[in-house]
Amino acid sequence: MNQAQWSVFVEAEGKVHVIELISGVRKIKGLGVLDALETLSKINYGEEVLVGQKVLTRVPLRLPEMSKGMLRRAQTISAKDAGFITSRMGIGPNDRILEAGIGSGGLSMYLARILGNSGIHVTVEPRSEHADVALENMRRAKESWSEFPNHHHIEGAVEEVVEQIRDFSEEFDGIILDLPEHPSAINAVSPLLSVGGRLVCYCPVTSQLEAAWIACEQAGLEIEWAGELIERQWGKASKGGVRPVNGPFGHTAFLLLAYRRS
Repeated sequence: MNQAQWSVFVEAEGKVHVIELISGVRKIKGLGVLDALETLSKINYGEEVLVGQKVLTRVPLRLPEMSKGMLRRAQTISAKDAGFITSRMGIGPNDRILEAGIGSGGLSMYLARILGNSGIHVTVEPRSEHADVALENMRRAKESWSEFPNHHHIEGAVEEVVEQIRDFSEEFDGIILDLPEHPSAINAVSPLLSVGGRLVCYCPVTSQLEAAWIACEQAGLEIEWAGELIERQWGKASKGGVRPVNGPFGHTAFLLLAYRRS
């Protein structure tokens, strides 16, 4: 893949533009009409360029920039939760991951970055309008990074496509469920979880957390951790020093981590 095909340009206030550097005049959202290849491809990392009335700085296209500049439709899993999920699952190269409920593909890009060329990543999503956005974000990532897992996408409810999932792997080292209703999915896919593997449920409300907890125990899984992560940002104080930034603590979701011991 040509790693220069996609690049990222950042405005002074931090807004990120992920741009495909191809020839031809076209409209680029937020920047206007221009030939991206001719206007932007010769700008080096760290250099600025004036596009319309906006001053942009070109920077390397890493995961944070890809996430900030991704296309969005459904709500995405934040870096706070994605980092916890991937680290506590203990996943890495050669692993096989099943992800049901991909939304806009935010977590999918974290998984792809971790799994590298040797991993298998199967995604399942019943809503084509969400999947289209997620798969476009995944395409950007694949064309931008030197390594990318063997990715397969299945459209449908995960409970109804288990046999299609098995076509790609009989077992998975990790399963992630971001769904409106978890128990039926847990019942359907828990037999695919390998010994030593972990299943994660992303639950916006407590009733979902409780239902997922019960379903995991009924499926013979051990609950390792359940709860939520609180993020508190700090900034510079006007009279010197640093302090917590004023503002509410936003809730994203409750997380449930279950383990297959035997």
